[in-house]
Amino acid sequence: MARPRAGGRPVPGTGVNPATAFAATLVDELARCGLAEAVLAPGSRSAPLAMALWERAKDAGEKGLRLHVRIDERSAAFLALGLAKASGRPVALVCTSGTAAAHFHGAVIEASEAGVPLLVLTADRPPELRGTGANQAIDQIKLYGDTVRWFCEAGVPQARPGMNAYWRSLACRAWAAAVGAGGGYPGPVHLNLPLREPLVPGLTDAADGEAGGWPEPLEGRPGGRPWTGFPGAARTDALELSWTERGVVICGDGCGDPAALLHLAGQAGWPVLAEPSSGARAGPMSLAAYPYLLDSPDFVAGHRPDLIVSAGRPGLSRGQLSYLKTVDTVRHVVVAQGPGHWADPARSATDVVPAVRVKGDGEAGGGPGAAGTPWLASWRAADAAAVAAAAAILDAGEDLSEPRLARDLAAALPDGALLWAASSLPIRDLDQQMAPRAGLRVLASRGASGIDGMISAAAGAALAHQRAGGGPAAALVGDLAFLHDAPGLFIGPGEPRPDLVLVVANNDGGGIFSLLEQAEHGGPFERVFGTPHGAVLDSLAAAAGVPAVTVERACDLPGALRGGGIRVVEVRTSRDAGAALRHKLRAACTEAAAAAG
Repeated sequence: MARPRAGGRPVPGTGVNPATAFAATLVDELARCGLAEAVLAPGSRSAPLAMALWERAKDAGEKGLRLHVRIDERSAAFLALGLAKASGRPVALVCTSGTAAAHFHGAVIEASEAGVPLLVLTADRPPELRGTGANQAIDQIKLYGDTVRWFCEAGVPQARPGMNAYWRSLACRAWAAAVGAGGGYPGPVHLNLPLREPLVPGLTDAADGEAGGWPEPLEGRPGGRPWTGFPGAARTDALELSWTERGVVICGDGCGDPAALLHLAGQAGWPVLAEPSSGARAGPMSLAAYPYLLDSPDFVAGHRPDLIVSAGRPGLSRGQLSYLKTVDTVRHVVVAQGPGHWADPARSATDVVPAVRVKGDGEAGGGPGAAGTPWLASWRAADAAAVAAAAAILDAGEDLSEPRLARDLAAALPDGALLWAASSLPIRDLDQQMAPRAGLRVLASRGASGIDGMISAAAGAALAHQRAGGGPAAALVGDLAFLHDAPGLFIGPGEPRPDLVLVVANNDGGGIFSLLEQAEHGGPFERVFGTPHGAVLDSLAAAAGVPAVTVERACDLPGALRGGGIRVVEVRTSRDAGAALRHKLRAACTEAAAAAG
């Protein structure tokens, strides 16, 4: 009997068994669909998948499948998340059975909320070992619940006719569900893969057929085509809006088409209030200090809009949410992220549409253009006044405070660079201080807004960004986020490594709580919210073989950012001083905005 082949590639080893045949066929079909990145956390039950991925990747070349191996499942999962978020393509994430699969859950939740395509492949014990107390056998059926777009228990591979078509169509359906083919919303897919021994090539079981033989060919479609194609469904026409002077465009994380929203705002003469990771914080319509404007009751009272267009996931600041809540009597058009998925945290939406444009767009009657109206001029004047007020405070000396660090880092990175922003204070400091600019790509885990997996997610995003020809990458994280994903620093020899500088604002604890109501309760605050740790970050970096420097003065930051590979730049700050500075900034900037607007 002829030796089985998968897409022209022989199944590795001198013999074949159901587990290895299945793994080689599944990997081949996913590669045909377009799989370019796979992340593996090692284990025994996942051995067939691990070896199939290694075999496929070892001679794949620059544009073929690239394999990443991590010793910690949570770090592996967030690495895959970063790769998928930056590339926009599904990434395979593989682990063994048992608690290994549970450690993927945080990244799966983030991927679901943010619409990031992941292919989660969890190896499992076969049914006869479940519920028996067998080692590493837990209930993995629908382990991630409704956070996945599709779940499938693949069934134990068998040596019988019909398996090739099943395995290949299974891979194609998983890919389609992850990318949102046919008009769906992208996200994670979970394939649970029960595998019987033997798990490595060269071994067979008498019940499963003789070595080197198989009851059918394991070839894919001719020409490297996927087994099943899924032509995308066309989106419906954009909603056409009549122009009004008093319009506002709000862009949250994950805007589907920021260029279209910026064009809309430019044509209509509306200000753009864009969060850093929206992709829309660029151009003349985007405001740098809009959070301070929305924190000013006097400014908000004088700037009630007639229309709001929002996209992505707004809600980074309380002022932004309050603004959405106070305009529940005006029209609020939400641009959906996908069918059945849109963000309306204030529950003020009057219309949910796939796209929007102004009536007469490109013709007379479509709005005043970027020159604007008195409405736009008042927003711009207030924004300029708030920016000037912040600069007067931040530039008073050479101290590198956290708000100044965010502002200066975003300005110092070259065009073509990527900036990954951690949740909590870093993304909020960027929101208040980052000047609009083209050429800088800002990403963040704003789906569920956790601080877990930040080093790994940033590394994954940097790897995908640079594989596509992008420039250097930086991540702005706090000390707790850095410590939370310390295993992300430990990358084995021979693994792909990004050009990534980790800029860590170290205030020895949870700085954001100093800005919240909890800070008023002095008794328990420091222990249960502040959580000081006393960690020596450069020693931790040294243990991973990662170079680290400490920067104290703002003028030294640009030089510290230069370099290659993974490295750490630590900026030591004070939580108390940071809270006082932010209160001072808010008071000065809101006053300036109210006076100017």
